[in-house]
Amino acid sequence: MIIWGSLGWAGYAVVMFYFLAGSSVTRIGMAEKEAAGIAEKRGGARGPENVWGSAAAGTVCALGAWAMAKFSAEGSTSIWLSLFALGYVASLATKLSDTTASEIGKAYGQRTFLITTLQPVPRGTEGAVSLEGTLAGAAASLLVALVGLAVNLISIPGIAICVVAAFLATNAESLIGATVQEKFDWLTNELVNVINTVIGAGVAIALGLLLSVP
Repeated sequence: MIIWGSLGWAGYAVVMFYFLAGSSVTRIGMAEKEAAGIAEKRGGARGPENVWGSAAAGTVCALGAWAMAKFSAEGSTSIWLSLFALGYVASLATKLSDTTASEIGKAYGQRTFLITTLQPVPRGTEGAVSLEGTLAGAAASLLVALVGLAVNLISIPGIAICVVAAFLATNAESLIGATVQEKFDWLTNELVNVINTVIGAGVAIALGLLLSVP
């Protein structure tokens, strides 16, 4: 309701694409992941904590875009409206990138490495990365960005910004998982997802400002 009220059908189209794609990719190789004990709980079904972990940053960006559209001077278009829309798309591109990289890596990663040391580790290890997962994650972020372009939320240069922001944020999340997540009980997966998407949105907005991308 918040997304529809803030960004209309266009914003809702992006979040629904994320939801459908993310739910689908979670089920890839489910039997193998369950046998290895690294599958998502509840068979990949999302609960409220997953919703807010994934969408809190995007919701803030959507509300920011709505505020800019509502309160900007009549006849003017605030650059921040475009930047918040870019941050919104980038946050969801980041989360789908993270989900896809993790799920594909756990299902099909031939070699997985700890991001901090590049030492081989078992699939599903916190902070582990794989070539298969990384490439799949980049492709997923590109798809979200293309949907954002199709519904006129971002421009063509915004596609590259979303992919770069998602890549940086996804790797930042892997660093958190490899270094500090297990040291603090309060640093749950959902909170790490919030941090992940905030980084993705923040990097996208910063790059949009720096490069003057509308």
